[in-house]
Amino acid sequence: MKYSAIPTAQSIVQHCQAKHISNVIISPGSRNAPLTIAFAENPFFTCYSIVDERCAAFFALGMAQQLQEPVVILCTSGSALLNYYPAVAEAYFSNIPLLIISADRPVYKLGIGDGQTINQQNVFENHIRYSANLKQDVSHATSKVLQYRPEWVSEKEISQVQQEVQNYNDAELNLALEIALTTNTPVHINAPFEEPLYDTLSEPSIAPQISAIPAELEDVIILEDHKRIWNTSTRKMVLVGVNTPNIISDILLEKLANDPSVLVLTETTSNIHHSNFFNSIDSLIAPIEMHVDRELEFEKLRPEVLVTFGGLIVSKKVKAFLRHHTPKHHWHVDGQFANDTFFCLEEHIKVPVHDFFNAMYSDGTAIKSNYFAHWNLVKQNYELKRDSYLKEIPFTDFLAFEHILGAIPNDYMLQLANSSTIRYAQLFNVNPTLKVFCNRGTSGIDGSTSTAIGASIASSSPTLFITGDLSFFYDSNALWNSYLKSNFRIIVINNNGGGIFRILPGKENSDVFETYFETRHSLSAEHLCAMYGFDYRTAKSSTELHDELSSFFKVSSRPQLLEITTPTLKNDKILIDYFRFIS
Repeated sequence: MKYSAIPTAQSIVQHCQAKHISNVIISPGSRNAPLTIAFAENPFFTCYSIVDERCAAFFALGMAQQLQEPVVILCTSGSALLNYYPAVAEAYFSNIPLLIISADRPVYKLGIGDGQTINQQNVFENHIRYSANLKQDVSHATSKVLQYRPEWVSEKEISQVQQEVQNYNDAELNLALEIALTTNTPVHINAPFEEPLYDTLSEPSIAPQISAIPAELEDVIILEDHKRIWNTSTRKMVLVGVNTPNIISDILLEKLANDPSVLVLTETTSNIHHSNFFNSIDSLIAPIEMHVDRELEFEKLRPEVLVTFGGLIVSKKVKAFLRHHTPKHHWHVDGQFANDTFFCLEEHIKVPVHDFFNAMYSDGTAIKSNYFAHWNLVKQNYELKRDSYLKEIPFTDFLAFEHILGAIPNDYMLQLANSSTIRYAQLFNVNPTLKVFCNRGTSGIDGSTSTAIGASIASSSPTLFITGDLSFFYDSNALWNSYLKSNFRIIVINNNGGGIFRILPGKENSDVFETYFETRHSLSAEHLCAMYGFDYRTAKSSTELHDELSSFFKVSSRPQLLEITTPTLKNDKILIDYFRFIS
């Protein structure tokens, strides 16, 4: 086994190994060679090579999303590091632990016109939980240190100064990894290396000081007041954001589902299911927006108590509703962070969701109320109308999603792109055996394909990724890697542009709209499939889609992509008319 001759590179690798951080995504470069060699030569680590740093970072994000543990992304100096930024921001807002390690030029070569050099220290300052700016070794390339920074050594022994550097770097590494492991957030380690970069040793030359992760102390939280309010309130709403599967037991789900005073509103990414839950929030709220007595109806829906848990919420309609019809109490349960999404957050209750609801139902009683019964009738009505509507409409995005979601086999992982994709998925029932994920931290269209591929690598489940055309073409470099599984599936809904802009305010049929908002195109995924080794399929009607889906998920020797072409000028009308129809 080879070890880098540079002490800091040895330290970083040993710290990662000691903390059981084993997955490393490496993008090629020279300045990061000491770490590339050290990680790749160590059999403890599983290393992946991905050229495009933006894709590499989202690939790592997908892995960390599934593993629920830090994944390393490693790059060279210069603009390479900046390409990580979209994924870093997503990880920051989605509470996903990325460990960003960047190789840097020596500090004395910054700002003098040296090549491939930028200001890397604290570069993610506004979207990172911690930045560890390591010090340069003085025992490596000592002659250059003495030439350019003699004041670092002064009259001290080189060994003494190097020990001070080692102590400082160890402290920074211990703190950075502790934060990543205990808060599920991204941290950045910036390591300056002087040439030579490729020298290796057969044995490590240092023994870094590695501290154990301290045991987490749980605060004792008294919930008696919350329980009293819960048990005396006749209108309680539980709104569930992004969640990993199995966060709450079936027993508690049954209690919530059968409480006459509770409405449970879920989203596709909530990964929580029950027939009594409201899993199409917009289908509930849109008819009220169009109601002749909308304020009266919204007052009937307004909860006295709002309990939220999980990550970010997709539905803009429920956000608007709760901001204008605020509950008396809003509690966010669990998690490191609580967003005041509705401008009425009363308390962040830092206990596990399971423990909170156990406490609320510890007496085994439920207050009398018609809150659920009233709105459940509304739900049953719009579900019947949705079924009728689907029988009437032509082939469009709306109908395509109904076909797709009904055809996905059990136990798949479903990765969704942003924009129209995630919003259409919210309108339908999803197979409860599916595990559903989407990058909702920043809700960008960039990196969705890379995230899905990374997630598929870290999961034993077969994976389906559903995306729109712009998101897919934007991240087409995601397919440029050697790790695609044969059971990976992509469905591209190609409506020849950003169809979501046709359902947003400001739509007009003009050259400006089509060029700068909708960004019309006539691209196809067929040639990308040929280049990257995907079997390509296409569908342009309900009949063709049904035929393709009947065999799309069968075992194959190569990954598969199905491109569904839908009519640009009909999709928005069909979606908008859906909300009118169920109203």
